[in-house]
Amino acid sequence: MARRRGETGALPSKAALAEFINETPGKVGKREIMRAFNLGGSDRVALKHLMNELADDGLVARRRAQQPAKKPVLVVEIATVDHDGDLLGRPIVEGSDELLRVLVGRQERPAPGVGDRFLVRRVGKRDGMDETRVIKRLPRAAATALGIFQNLPGGGRIMPVDRRNREELTVRPENRGDAQSGDLVQVDVLPARRLGLREAKVTEVLGSADAPRAASLIAVHMHDIPDGFPPDVLAEAVDAKPARLTGYREDLREVPFVTIDGADARDFDDAVHAVALEAGGFELTVAIADVAYYVRPGSALDAEALKRGNSVYFPDRVVPMLPEAISNELGSLKPKVNRAVMACRMRVGADGAIHGHKFLRGLIRSAARLTYEQVQAAHDGRVDDTTGPLLETVVAPLYACWKALAAARYARAPLNLDMPELQVSLNDAGVVEAITPRDRLDSHRLIEDMMIAANVCAARELERLKQPCMYRIHDQPSREKLRNLKDYVATLGLSFSAGEVPRPALFNRLIDKAAKTPHADAVNVMVLRSQAQAVYSPDNIGHFGLALGHYAHFTSPIRRYSDLLVHRALIAGLGCGPGALTKHEAERFAEIGEAISNTERRAMAAERDAMDRYLAAYMSSHVGAVFEARITGLNRAGLFVRLAGIGAEGLLPISLLADDRYEHDERSQALVGRRTGRRYSLGTSLRVTLREATPVTGGLLFELAEGEQAEAPPRRHKAKAVKRQKGRRR
Repeated sequence: MARRRGETGALPSKAALAEFINETPGKVGKREIMRAFNLGGSDRVALKHLMNELADDGLVARRRAQQPAKKPVLVVEIATVDHDGDLLGRPIVEGSDELLRVLVGRQERPAPGVGDRFLVRRVGKRDGMDETRVIKRLPRAAATALGIFQNLPGGGRIMPVDRRNREELTVRPENRGDAQSGDLVQVDVLPARRLGLREAKVTEVLGSADAPRAASLIAVHMHDIPDGFPPDVLAEAVDAKPARLTGYREDLREVPFVTIDGADARDFDDAVHAVALEAGGFELTVAIADVAYYVRPGSALDAEALKRGNSVYFPDRVVPMLPEAISNELGSLKPKVNRAVMACRMRVGADGAIHGHKFLRGLIRSAARLTYEQVQAAHDGRVDDTTGPLLETVVAPLYACWKALAAARYARAPLNLDMPELQVSLNDAGVVEAITPRDRLDSHRLIEDMMIAANVCAARELERLKQPCMYRIHDQPSREKLRNLKDYVATLGLSFSAGEVPRPALFNRLIDKAAKTPHADAVNVMVLRSQAQAVYSPDNIGHFGLALGHYAHFTSPIRRYSDLLVHRALIAGLGCGPGALTKHEAERFAEIGEAISNTERRAMAAERDAMDRYLAAYMSSHVGAVFEARITGLNRAGLFVRLAGIGAEGLLPISLLADDRYEHDERSQALVGRRTGRRYSLGTSLRVTLREATPVTGGLLFELAEGEQAEAPPRRHKAKAVKRQKGRRR
């Protein structure tokens, strides 16, 4: 096992220490732990207390030399309550996103709810979810909550805005502040009483919950997204001065770079240029905003950027990683103005292979700000005043170079999932006007492939320079997930070789087999669910989904801290000016990688939640309407369905399937009627009626449309059902 190095005297977290003890073969004593984490003699007492805490929590055995706990115990925090009233919790120390069912005794008082913590033991599995039984209750973490205030006699009530947390709270008159009915409020949850609802104190009124832009506001506060910059950070950004030509910065202002982004893009951090070479192939240059010049290690800007980890994008707003003075000005490659860049110049063969690359610091002057639609229209023969003069000299060489890169991508065979992305269109008041699938143009693929090429070169260059690299890694799927996928597709009559060495091409063949069947969407969903999650790490294992052995994020330092670190490492290795990676940063790469992986997951969850609320707001005027839908998920709570065309997803509760008692068949991913054998299977199309839409939580509730019913059972199952009925008649 790789040694975990930290700062001298810096104790590891509980999670890191528990992981080390559980992953290291044999017994682990203080000596092994101190060596692994580079601790000094003065840390012995603190380490002893930390190890005792782990033993108290049941995470390691209490012995002279620490061992993993013999029984699988862990600490969980209750995250939600499902439709059957079961408590679902997430592990705390493991740092996992896994949901576990928590079995609590009836005598547990006060009644447990969201936010309560328990030491639990894994005891089995039901409906595809691990079950745990409570060993003891732990002190509850200090909690805040977001909700809608309702004025009531003698105080008020807080209605939750998170559909996964249905716990209401009461507010005494002295704790309501300036809150009025219908206000979106932030509250502190007060210590629980033995009986009744828990109490809360209003700490901030955020505005009306009915406001059109409340969806993103709720997401920002629910997920603790830092919003608003401290004064010292803003001051540093405003004081930053434009970079100038110096001995380490090359003049690239005569090169006709262009930026190609979405029509609604607010910042432009990448520009591209390609030219055909007489000897064959192309010279492709990808120029990226030189954010490292403005955001230096140890500055207030840097500390805030690391805290945020990345920008967060909503339909109506962006919560940026950096203040606008950097992200929308000095770090944005606007046309016709001088901008500092880190550039990757690549020699691309006619076959799309990269035969050489060079990184440099430069100054560019973008020729034009183009949109994906503009570039695609120009390539297809519909030029406008901006693209007309650039067609032959800029647009045509870019497409020619991209066709070579696309051929190389096709040969590499990365994972090719077909998962449409939704686009929300808002009017000036922030009200949803339309929700449509986002177009996927060749111009999108052009930029994507060119950015991937530059990212690969960045990882390889840092390896050549023997500099630390913050890799973007993606592990191959686990054996268990492969077996589950094989079992599922077998029920559809499709084959999948789970015994082969996993390769993206293996999944692509399965997706291609399903493409012309009614199960195409379901297979895409199940393949996606089988994949590991990509993360940031200084330890390279390659990127499975992209079928690449070396990959780092280099192309978006305005919005991703990982890319800023890669820029700094390149500057350090090439010795090309200020803003280089420091030794202190390099030593913390593992810790930083974990932190920015977490902020990325936080951003993704916030963006999903906001999208759900926008969808629910749009659908609220369609209650009672009938829609074509497809089953995208199911469990014992019911069916999760996605509407055709719109993409909105919601729940059809199992309680509304009134013609039979349905049970979850995990292997075939279906709900099967106990009496009739009729079934609802993943991927099945059906007609549903929208019963309820709740914009504040993002919840959509459906029921079967009139006349809609489950699939008929297989003949064999039907015969068994009849036989059982005859037996009962006897």
